[in-house]
Amino acid sequence: MPSSLLPVLLAVHVVLAVSLFLPSVFLPFALRARRATAESGSPAVKALLAMQSSGTMIVGIGLAITGFGLVTILGSSLLSKPWLLVALAIYALNLVIAFFIQRPRLRPLLGIRAAADDHTWVIRARRQRYVSYAMAGMIGTIAFLMSTKPTLW
Repeated sequence: MPSSLLPVLLAVHVVLAVSLFLPSVFLPFALRARRATAESGSPAVKALLAMQSSGTMIVGIGLAITGFGLVTILGSSLLSKPWLLVALAIYALNLVIAFFIQRPRLRPLLGIRAAADDHTWVIRARRQRYVSYAMAGMIGTIAFLMSTKPTLW
């Protein structure tokens, strides 16, 4: 694979990596007590719902292909860099949170039309937003590690 493809491949890889988490990070902020999120007329919410339901497999396959391409171009010695290993571990933890904690707890909240005084629903929606804040912080940490490439040990 020619190294002239590196900037394009890297950009596609980063976009795919971030887009894999977009629904899990942003959908909790669309939760409003007056209407069900699934009934929202917002094109952004509809796009996030579509990405969460059917786009994750396509994005995941694209991410694996571009990751393999990056390792092919940059060499397998890149996989021994501590900053990359830590970033990959954080990314894996973020995937676990997204798929096994955030998505299952978010699905029931998305389709519910809750009353404004439904205290349980409000607490659950707030909890999901806190999970989103943590996931966003992890994504920021990955971006920091990828951009600064610090010496960790």
